[in-house]
Amino acid sequence: MVSRWLSLLVFVWLVVGLVAALQRGYLTHPSESCLDFATILVNVAAGPLNYLGLDPKVSDCVLPQPSR
Repeated sequence: MVSRWLSLLVFVWLVVGLVAALQRGYLTHPSESCLDFATILVNVAAGPLNYLGLDPKVSDCVLPQPSR
């Protein structure tokens, strides 16, 4: 029973974060930039905290290079 409520809470948390990212316009113009993608993910993960004034942005993003 607890795991069901926890799953529902996590789902609602992520949906609220997705709505916040949509409202900020992060999803209206797709970008291939690592920084843009990471900022979207951080905003979705922040969930309702976005509405309490949190505006997380990623300022540095280094992708690992493939091995040779």
